[in-house]
Amino acid sequence: MKGVPLSLDPLFVKRDDQVVGLTNLLSVAVRMLTLIEFVVRRKLKQNQEKLTDLIENNPKKGIDNPTTERLLKVFDKVTLTIVHLPGQTIRHIPPLTGLQTRILQLLGLSPDVYTKLAEN
Repeated sequence: MKGVPLSLDPLFVKRDDQVVGLTNLLSVAVRMLTLIEFVVRRKLKQNQEKLTDLIENNPKKGIDNPTTERLLKVFDKVTLTIVHLPGQTIRHIPPLTGLQTRILQLLGLSPDVYTKLAEN
């Protein structure tokens, strides 16, 4: 579990239950990363499709075997802004790009999952 993207660097936990809990949490995270990669790659292969804009130096190059790290990097700039005013709360998220929408679709998720973040 060392290295990117989970980076299991030296951690300072004192109790056995903390070690067990952290290990379980990281194990779930690794499984999720693996599942995301598997699902997207399988769907791309089924559709005989390649994703572009995933490689910074060569955005036009299409790839059909993206890593989860590369897929998640597309969502780096996503922010949810919440402003609390007297009597109201305003939430704002930027619109999804075409690539972000496509990644969600490949994962079997509706873009509504994202847009609902801005709903109260």
